[in-house]
Amino acid sequence: MKNVSVLGSTGSIGKQTLEVAAANPDKIKIKALAAHTSDALLEEQINLFQPDIAALSDETAAQRLRARYTGKTKILAGEEGLLAVATYSEVDTVLASMVGYAGLRPTLAAIEYGKDIALANKETLVAAGSIVMEAARRHKVSLLPVDSEHSAIFQSLAGGEHKEVKRLLITASGGPFRGKSKVELENVTLEQCLKHPNWSMGRKITVDSSTLANKGLEVIEAHWLFDMPYEKIDVVVHPQSVIHSLVEYQDGSVLAQLGLPDMRLPIQYAFSYPERFDNAFGQLDLVKAGQLTFEEPDLEAFPALKLAIECGKAGGTLPCAFNAANEEAVYAFLEGKIKYLDIPLTIEKIAARHQNILQPTIEDIEQTDAETRRLTREILAALY
Repeated sequence: MKNVSVLGSTGSIGKQTLEVAAANPDKIKIKALAAHTSDALLEEQINLFQPDIAALSDETAAQRLRARYTGKTKILAGEEGLLAVATYSEVDTVLASMVGYAGLRPTLAAIEYGKDIALANKETLVAAGSIVMEAARRHKVSLLPVDSEHSAIFQSLAGGEHKEVKRLLITASGGPFRGKSKVELENVTLEQCLKHPNWSMGRKITVDSSTLANKGLEVIEAHWLFDMPYEKIDVVVHPQSVIHSLVEYQDGSVLAQLGLPDMRLPIQYAFSYPERFDNAFGQLDLVKAGQLTFEEPDLEAFPALKLAIECGKAGGTLPCAFNAANEEAVYAFLEGKIKYLDIPLTIEKIAARHQNILQPTIEDIEQTDAETRRLTREILAALY
């Protein structure tokens, strides 16, 4: 039995995690939940799973829930409540699925308390990969990937030794704008961005997928998760999203993990490893899947991918700056304040101005994030 805390339980990954738990009640026990502002949905989750504690990082939302909730679950609030869920003594595994940089501190706290991490928050490793991985080694905790691509690599790496790996191949669907030129992307709308052809995800990550910034973040995450140099990590566009990623070995063998484009499958594997639970969410039918195709990513039309990899290679605080700039630009686009192509343009301006700290402390990371967000908002405000 895994006793689990879910950080970000009302988001897309969090909700699917609870579906996995509901399908495996004899194997997964939800002991703690945390969300940001969605008090009504969190209350539904509390009533269904009866956790010991639950938290809303937004104080006002927590007050609303406390005013009407009469059950046994203890309702916590603010950052203190969030950290309590991350470090709860009755929990052995923390599902980290908070959106963006906000997941870093709670994930680090969970590691420091010896909790195994099922990681769905790639920004944690993008912003502070060296710090997080060192903490995981020091506290002897497992850090298992939940992203479908990294879960696929993790599974495919079981087929050989680390020293035998020639390269990791991270697949990308190409998003809703695959095949479009930079000129054709000038006036795309938010509605078009949010129509991902294969995956059902949150708004922020869906925009990231359309710009391929998300794939750049995944390259950085793979570098840290699998201790692999950037020169051995490539991205290939695979529109069908059936092959979730591949590992090429030095003898020419290529091992791949295939499955339905359903996040519940890698979520479940992160909880079941090294075993495999029965699957309640459907099986891949290769005949129905049909033709599987592959393409090179278009780095001219989607420069955010190249920018992310360059920032990853530079290391230090630059990946954190990339992430902060991307988050601020994407949120501005979601609010209708900027155009689509302003997202990579803004990131490029930030990366060019950033004064990189090559061996950052957590304080350096936090200062970089805060200062980059301030500067990014200034740049965005000046655009229109």
